[in-house]
Amino acid sequence: MSNLEKEDKMPQRRMRGPNRGGSFEKPKNLSLTVKKLMSYLKSFMPFIVIALIFSVASSILSIIGPNKLSDLTDELSKGLILDKKKIEVINKDISSTLNEESIKEITTKIYKNEDISGVSDEDKATFMKIISSMDKNDSSAMIKSILDMPKSIQRLLLPESTINKKKITTSDKVIFLKEMSGITKESSAKDIYAKLDKLPNSISSLIKPSINMNAVKKIVIFLLTIYLVSALFNFLEGFIMASVANDFARNLRTKISIKINKLALKYFDSHSNGDILSRVTNDVDTVAQTMSQSLGAFVSAIALFLSCIVMMFKTNWILAITAILSSLIGFIFMSFILGKSQKYFLARQVELGKLNGHIEEIYSSHNVVKAYNGNYDAEKKFDKLNENVFECNRMSQFLSGLMPSMMNFIGNFGYVAVCVVGALLTINGNISFGVIVAFMLYVRLFTSPLSQIAQGMTSLQSTCAAAERVFEFVEEDEMEDEKHLKKKLNAKKVKGNIEFKHVKFGYDKDKIIINDFNCKVKPGQKIAIVGPTGAGKTTMVNLLMKFYNINDGDILIDDVSVKELKRENIHDLFIMVLQDTWLFNGSIRDNIKYNKKNVSDKTIEKALDTVGAFHFVKSLPGGLDYEITDSNSISAGQKQLLTIARGMVKDAPFLILDEATSSVDTRTEELVQKAMDKLTKGRTSFIIAHRLSTIKNADLILVMKDGNIIEQGNHKKLMEKNGFYADLYNSQFKN
Repeated sequence: MSNLEKEDKMPQRRMRGPNRGGSFEKPKNLSLTVKKLMSYLKSFMPFIVIALIFSVASSILSIIGPNKLSDLTDELSKGLILDKKKIEVINKDISSTLNEESIKEITTKIYKNEDISGVSDEDKATFMKIISSMDKNDSSAMIKSILDMPKSIQRLLLPESTINKKKITTSDKVIFLKEMSGITKESSAKDIYAKLDKLPNSISSLIKPSINMNAVKKIVIFLLTIYLVSALFNFLEGFIMASVANDFARNLRTKISIKINKLALKYFDSHSNGDILSRVTNDVDTVAQTMSQSLGAFVSAIALFLSCIVMMFKTNWILAITAILSSLIGFIFMSFILGKSQKYFLARQVELGKLNGHIEEIYSSHNVVKAYNGNYDAEKKFDKLNENVFECNRMSQFLSGLMPSMMNFIGNFGYVAVCVVGALLTINGNISFGVIVAFMLYVRLFTSPLSQIAQGMTSLQSTCAAAERVFEFVEEDEMEDEKHLKKKLNAKKVKGNIEFKHVKFGYDKDKIIINDFNCKVKPGQKIAIVGPTGAGKTTMVNLLMKFYNINDGDILIDDVSVKELKRENIHDLFIMVLQDTWLFNGSIRDNIKYNKKNVSDKTIEKALDTVGAFHFVKSLPGGLDYEITDSNSISAGQKQLLTIARGMVKDAPFLILDEATSSVDTRTEELVQKAMDKLTKGRTSFIIAHRLSTIKNADLILVMKDGNIIEQGNHKKLMEKNGFYADLYNSQFKN
């Protein structure tokens, strides 16, 4: 209750510095908070489910990519090496005619002197000469002999044929045998490809490396499609979650705004302004930010992690186990490092808090430090605290700086393990080169989600803690619903009678602080309430304004019980000018006619003139249009004059002045006092004052102590009585 005197209240929890009222690191009851969060998100659940489905689908599509990249790699690798199968087909075609039986058949025909089409006697003689000297057990010598035979014989042994719609002539086959016979195990790749360049086009077109562009095109189109669809799903997930998060945050803030007007003041007495503000801003933003950014990423990481494991085992179980084991070894080591660094992060926050507290104390009281020559001690303490922060920062940042290197190490270690094991499997012919490429991608996809899941768990815990604090606020007990109250007092017709009848009240039911309070106030009377701090002065005003409900007894306004009137109706009957000045960012005109419509500038100027502030406002740039901001150099006294003018503009039968002149100087106080006399004319007024000199002209002075009225009367009678009031009054003049 920022605008009322803080006395007779529960101890206030003060908070200094930014974010001291922020959310805790962990929720008190995680499962209960999650259930509440789900219930609050009930209307958004269809959109959240759709967004998460998009997120999972995006992850699954992205995990299909490496498998297709494996196929693409294999297809490209085929186009970079000789087609061994086609070579085998050509060899088979040649060996089907060029064999011992064919040679024997020709030899038999020559011995029998049979006519062989196209073969002359000279060619037959040459053939027989070569055959007689040929070593049939030496294949290379046999091929060399075939190459020396007449062309007519070569046509018989190597007839023209067609392979894959390619016509291969006898001469093409001869050249093939000649060039390929020169290839040995010691031949380099350069020598082999040089031989291939000498082959006839009919054969080289079959066996030379060539990429199947149709197959490559299909794979590339498929990859582009799944990656584009994956990106689209990811975009839709982000768009939906951002929309849901913003709508949810807006709904929460709306609930908080409605709730804050329904909460009893006792809630604000037991919670600091910083704590409440943090719930409305920081905590709501934390929930919204996590929903927008972390939730989808968390679910996506889980889906990616599980999908990656499935795809790895589907592709090759040996490499899958290799990748998982190599990554887990790295993560175990990283967990050890994180465990060591955690204590330094915690210590850093503690030491940083101490340093900030010291700096705040020294700079906020710099004049006192200078006056008492405390510079040396302050600097010495600062150096010590600064050194502690430095040490904690050094260790925490060093250890946390290892994380990127550790992640790189895990990934690279996984690459090495996959390459080594993959190479062994490739040599044995168990897998293709493309599988190794796919697993190199899987290793990266496998390690990345683990860190995202860990971050997501931390983020979700922080979010649940923030949500828990917001839900606590939204679910706080509200003031009693007053819809059933039908009675209403018209501010224009109220006479001004107020009666307190045997009022009892305590902020805690077990501890009553106001006992059997009785008082009758007549219309137009000026009632001053005085007493020591904690006597119950402001409490009486709070009860009168129905900020709190009384425990027992009754308060009557024109013989109507406040229990039968709505709070809004009671508030319309009172003008309040408080000790704490409250002006919002806006023009002077808007501040003075706050929450009151159809107020003319003439009325505002008259109120300003009455309190003696018209000349001051007129001197400002823009006059009534002058914008008041936090950076304005308007003094506290001038602000108080503006709040008094605001009270004068409101036409209500009752007036409450809570130490309204405490912020003005003596001369201004005299001017304001005259203005107050005009303001109180025709109104029943309650004046709470510590400076008793300001209430000497009151019609009735109520002297309170320990929640009870112990003396009452006007100033003259109370001074003649020489009691508690006289002691209070005289004490302000003692040296």
